[in-house]
Amino acid sequence: MKRDDPSEAWRDLASDYERARSKQDSLDRLVEWPAQRQLIGDVAGRSVLDVGCGNGGKLAELVAEGATACVGLDVSGNFLDARSPDIEFIQGDLSELDSVPELAGRTFDRILFLQSFGYAKDPVRTLLAARAMLADDGFVLLTRTQPVRYALERAEQNGTSLGEEYFSTAPFRRATGWNDKISITKRPYTMSDLINAFSAAGLWIETALEPQLSDDARRRYPHKQAWMNKYLGILIFKLRPHRGI
Repeated sequence: MKRDDPSEAWRDLASDYERARSKQDSLDRLVEWPAQRQLIGDVAGRSVLDVGCGNGGKLAELVAEGATACVGLDVSGNFLDARSPDIEFIQGDLSELDSVPELAGRTFDRILFLQSFGYAKDPVRTLLAARAMLADDGFVLLTRTQPVRYALERAEQNGTSLGEEYFSTAPFRRATGWNDKISITKRPYTMSDLINAFSAAGLWIETALEPQLSDDARRRYPHKQAWMNKYLGILIFKLRPHRGI
C-alpha cells in the first residue's frame, strides 16, 4: 500500500507507531523521550502545545508533572481519553497550524514537534505559525531523524554513494518499519535544509543534541546499539525566536 500524502500516511500508521513506541526496546523509550524530556525542562505551571502528538501520551506525562492549559494536535484523532482539565486534544493538520480555529490567539510556553515536523508540507510556514504562538521566554523543541540515515538507506538500496543520496532532491519511497504493508513518500533533506528553515522562520538554535543509548541500554540491547552505530539516530533542537523580527 503506497501513501504519497504524509498526513494520509500518518492516519494509517498512527496506531502502529504507538504499538512500536511502547515496546521495551524502542528507541523512543530508550533514547528519544528521555533526551526530549530533559530539554523540555520544568513544566510546572507551563503551557505546552504538542504538534503531531500521536495519541497524546507524552503530553499526558507532562500534565502529570504539573503542566497546565496544554493542547495536543494530531491529524489521526486517535487520542487517549482526556481525563484532565489541563489537556485538550484537537484533530488537525500541522501543515495548517496557522488556521486551526481552536488555537487562534493562544500562546504556549513550550511547543513540541517530536518527530512530527517531517510531515509539514511547508516547513517554514509551520514554524512561523508556531513562533507566533510562543509566549514570552517560550521555545520550540523539534526532533528530526538524522538525514544521513535516509541517505545511507537509499545508497544501499540503489547501489549509489552516500554523498549522491545525501544531496539528492528527488522524493523517495520507504517502508516505515511500523507496518510493512504501508510505504510512504518522503522528501530528502540535509542539515543545511533544517538550519535554513529555522532561520527563515526567525528561530535560532539555543541547543542541539544527538542523544545516544546509555551504557546500561547498550549492554541490554546490543541490536539497538548496532542500529545506532550504523544510522546515527536523531537530532533534537531547542529553538528560540529572534527578538525584533
